[in-house]
Amino acid sequence: MTDNGDVGRSGWERLGGLDAGFFFAESEDTPLHIASVTVFEGPAPSYGDLVRAVLGKLGEVPRYRQRVRTVPLHLGSPVWADDPHFNILYHVRHTAVPVPGGAEQLRNLAGRVLSQRLDPAKPLWEIWLVEGLEGGRWAAITKVHHCVVDGVGGVDLLTALFDLSPEEGRPEPGEPPVTLPEPGPAPSGAALLARTARGAATAPLRGAAGLPRLARRLASPRTLRGLGVEVPRVLGRLARPTTGSLNGPIGPHRRWLWTHAELEEIRRVRKAFGGTVNDVILAAVAQGFRAVLEGRGELEPGDRVRALVPVSVRAGDERGEVRNRVSGVLVELPVGEEDPLRRLFEVREQMNDVKRTHQAAGGEALARLAGFAPTLLALGSRYALSQTQPLVQTVVTNVPGPPFPLYVLGRRLVELYPFVPLAMGMRVGVAVFSYEGRLTFGLTGDFDGMPDLEVLAAGIEAGFGELLRLARAA
Repeated sequence: MTDNGDVGRSGWERLGGLDAGFFFAESEDTPLHIASVTVFEGPAPSYGDLVRAVLGKLGEVPRYRQRVRTVPLHLGSPVWADDPHFNILYHVRHTAVPVPGGAEQLRNLAGRVLSQRLDPAKPLWEIWLVEGLEGGRWAAITKVHHCVVDGVGGVDLLTALFDLSPEEGRPEPGEPPVTLPEPGPAPSGAALLARTARGAATAPLRGAAGLPRLARRLASPRTLRGLGVEVPRVLGRLARPTTGSLNGPIGPHRRWLWTHAELEEIRRVRKAFGGTVNDVILAAVAQGFRAVLEGRGELEPGDRVRALVPVSVRAGDERGEVRNRVSGVLVELPVGEEDPLRRLFEVREQMNDVKRTHQAAGGEALARLAGFAPTLLALGSRYALSQTQPLVQTVVTNVPGPPFPLYVLGRRLVELYPFVPLAMGMRVGVAVFSYEGRLTFGLTGDFDGMPDLEVLAAGIEAGFGELLRLARAA
């Protein structure tokens, strides 16, 4: 998140500890951008029309014209500052697949694009216009760094490019070109050091001023329950062994593919057996990992795959703010359980426990407490995210999208496939997005460590199929 307490006349804003950690943690083998592939009905717009459409929206997202400037010797948190050399043509790019390009060709292209790191010397985003898809369709590959916005809040920013009707975004003939505001002055190294020194001098006062509010949050019954229950339970879960082949060193290349599920069918399962849509999703993902481990000859009764499930802690009045407000909970996917209903009930019990004990609130409180030492948190995040660890095997993030159609330049959005980055030695991640009554699963795998990513996709589909058959029978 952004530390707005350190915004001076220059307009520079410090990165908070979590965002600075995401920025510093990136490496050649750990690109940390959130991404998506959006597919639209044709015909494809011209490259110039897309550039003008993006320019017309940049006033709503000024962060997209800013870059990260680091303090010399990393003596303080980096800052957001206007890029004096911002060039829209660098960030909006144009490519194509051989006509007629199917899903495999689009996935292969996206996998290569999404494996490439964003340039840290420029604003941290890209949009690729992709032509040549079958049926006259076209696609846009969108990348934005995790330090710019979290996975849930990012939807608010990405939809700045979307319109609610096909008439809104059509370019008007003779429309005057969009002009952007003049960039602010670029900070020098000396200015950043001086500002860091001033910030260090006033930090105790700012921290003291914020302590009463933080103390109230930490001392609230909800947070105390979350901390009191979360810490021992998390430690207990981490002490239990899990399967090991899903963790290990990861390289710079990625496999990426997707699968689908119908939201109405998932709701039918939920109605038959209770719980939430998210419980059904996690149970199906558990079946996917069960298929992977079975195919590798590693599946044992009682096996668990430990998943980090991000949870948004963004308040209602914070929608659209460009900062990370995300916590997370650990869920043990019961992949060793053969009965699909028992898998669902076990997942549901864990998620009910999370909500009952407010464990996400406890995680948020710890993040806020760490925010009093953002530089230390950044360095710690850099170390943690770049290390291989055996405790957590995957991340499963679920982002709810709109149930109504969206448009860009008068073309209807048909599909949106999400992409989640890999870190901490987790060789596979699952991102879920809902749109117009359909769920799309974006599966990210390390190219060498997850050669059987297709088995995971087929297993997730089979998991939904099993639960739906049982729901119909019930």
